[in-house]
Amino acid sequence: DGATRFVASDPIQRPRSELGDRIHDEAWPGLRDGDLVHLQYPITNTDRSVGARLGVAVGAAFGSRPPAGRARVELEGTAGQSFGAFLAPGIDLRLTGVCNDYVGKGMGGGRIVVRAPADDAGAPVLIGNTALYGATRGELFCAGRAGERFAVRNSGATAVVEGVGDHCGEYMTGGSVIVLGQVGRNLGAGMTGGELFLYDPDSQALDQLNDELVRPVRPDEFELIFLRELIEAHHELTGSAVAGEILETWDRAAFWRVAPRAEVAAIE
Repeated sequence: DGATRFVASDPIQRPRSELGDRIHDEAWPGLRDGDLVHLQYPITNTDRSVGARLGVAVGAAFGSRPPAGRARVELEGTAGQSFGAFLAPGIDLRLTGVCNDYVGKGMGGGRIVVRAPADDAGAPVLIGNTALYGATRGELFCAGRAGERFAVRNSGATAVVEGVGDHCGEYMTGGSVIVLGQVGRNLGAGMTGGELFLYDPDSQALDQLNDELVRPVRPDEFELIFLRELIEAHHELTGSAVAGEILETWDRAAFWRVAPRAEVAAIE
């Protein structure tokens, strides 16, 4: 009769990662019962949404509260799409390798740490596009660069990254992002809240701002303390040489805060 009929799914279309299921099965009992869990796995780019099932389980059982236990999951390799999506408090994902797009999508807690493989040369690009899309809480530390639309629609997550592509902070309403490297164009497009800090000793990043919506201002004393504490945490968690050099040669005049124009006008 000419109608299109479903025949069978292709393995690449499987809705979940076997690795994500395995992490849930091995970490969830300890998280639920108050244990400290430490797991290690290889990961490949066909392992998508790793961490999502465990995060949803925590949310279903504990709501916005942290679980009774804690889980650190160490991975090595190339993470597929949506690594750490919908992550929840109590879960610490640490990847040595690279990620595809949508890292930390919708995360509501927990921590993601990404660092380069030992044989990486140069300035690594470790995260794809649209990281932290719609994130509400949690932390992301990346000892390398990320792609476009970093922290798009972020409303509460905290992140440190060493470079971003175009449209960073797009539609941000909350949270804190620190960029310790080059930025792409249209920075802060549609940004109405949150904190976006730049390490920019040569003031080159200011030309990339969407100046119809945001303005650069110097951080105040409290913000500088907050910046240093986060960069120290980034250095400790990732071993970042970039963060180490910034801390050794600390220069408060090298930092800018990108703020929504309405906020700056209200302060003035």
